[in-house]
Amino acid sequence: MPSTANKQIPYISSQTTGPLGAAHLPRLWTKLTLGNTDQLAEGWDHCGAGFDQMTISNLGLDREKVMEYVRTHKPTYVQFEEYVVANGKTDPETIRKHNASIHGYNHSPELAKDMRSSLGLKNENVNDAVTLNSLDDLHELHKQVHGG
Repeated sequence: MPSTANKQIPYISSQTTGPLGAAHLPRLWTKLTLGNTDQLAEGWDHCGAGFDQMTISNLGLDREKVMEYVRTHKPTYVQFEEYVVANGKTDPETIRKHNASIHGYNHSPELAKDMRSSLGLKNENVNDAVTLNSLDDLHELHKQVHGG
């Protein structure tokens, strides 16, 4: 994914949680916040169909309302979590199931192979999207800093 020096890659991993304990939620907030201010690096969706939508759906939120809230209120991360609690489903079992779905998601074999190849990763057993996406972010950082 190409990146631009004046734009930011969302380096927060999808496995990262805030106080609520929901995986990917901090990354979703980061992408929405950067995207709404045109600071998100090229190639990253500010609210994509993958983990972003999975998080919104799993927590019982409305995609358009979440995007509108971040766009208009410009919340801190803590304020964003409060919005999620007030407007979504955040009981412990929902959070547990959501986290399991994030951590258990694998890219398609073809995409995982392509990503491993572009990353120079020889371990063919790495297929999970959380790890591959995090490695891709770090690879882009390296390219941004050192060229490539």
